[in-house]
Amino acid sequence: MPRIPAAGTSSIPTVTGSIYDYPVYYDVIFGADWRKETHFLQAAFEKHAQRTVKTVFEPACGTGRLLIKLGQRGYKVSGNDLNPRAVDYCNGRLKKAALPASVTVGDMTDFRLKKPVDAAFNLINTVRHLPTEEAAVAHLRCMSEALAPGGIYLLGLHLMPTQGRPIPNESWLAKRGTLTVASFMWTKKIDRPGRMEHLGMTLDVHTPTKQLRIEDEMHYRTYTAAQMNDLLATVPTLECIATYDFLCDIHDPITIGPRTEDVIFVLRKKK
Repeated sequence: MPRIPAAGTSSIPTVTGSIYDYPVYYDVIFGADWRKETHFLQAAFEKHAQRTVKTVFEPACGTGRLLIKLGQRGYKVSGNDLNPRAVDYCNGRLKKAALPASVTVGDMTDFRLKKPVDAAFNLINTVRHLPTEEAAVAHLRCMSEALAPGGIYLLGLHLMPTQGRPIPNESWLAKRGTLTVASFMWTKKIDRPGRMEHLGMTLDVHTPTKQLRIEDEMHYRTYTAAQMNDLLATVPTLECIATYDFLCDIHDPITIGPRTEDVIFVLRKKK
């Protein structure tokens, strides 16, 4: 994968703002692995849920890149997100696929579903946007209430390793038709006492008639493995029954060690 140049090194027209306000580009860059992730979710539903999974919910679902794929496979899907542009985009795609427009504007720390679901997921670090432990606990309590007994919640995030150095940057490229989006994300600063990682991110957008760079800055709460275990212990109705890495191989669960970074926790609602 070619390294994407850092912000300020290109003559591409540049705007500063949230990548979440550009749902088309966001969906392209984060939707590239949908096959692998969808297959993993379905396999996890079968392997780890203690009930037949028919209904699926995604908190902070963004553009619903996986909700749509699951809906097309027969699951009844729903989600919420704080960003109205993302919600509108997601519902538009659901309707285009002849599925109900079932995503609403909502806060992942303060919501209640009309009826508990069989499974839920959030795979790409979104929980780290929550700036405090209180917000993270509130989210897990909402998820516990949202799940039916025996249902599962797959929660993915980057842990802060306690041995070795964390990966300082990531770059990846994705295409959809004539649209190409290249992403570069790098760590600007890690405030370990304050448990906050400050990241820069650029999306370079290319079409036959347009070039654009979007510059964003993100602030992620950090979690070591021990801190994540402490967080999960605050909501004992959710039991961690398995862990995987971001390769999403259902046949290869992992044991978290001091160098582990990418983890998907499988949390099951106790009966």
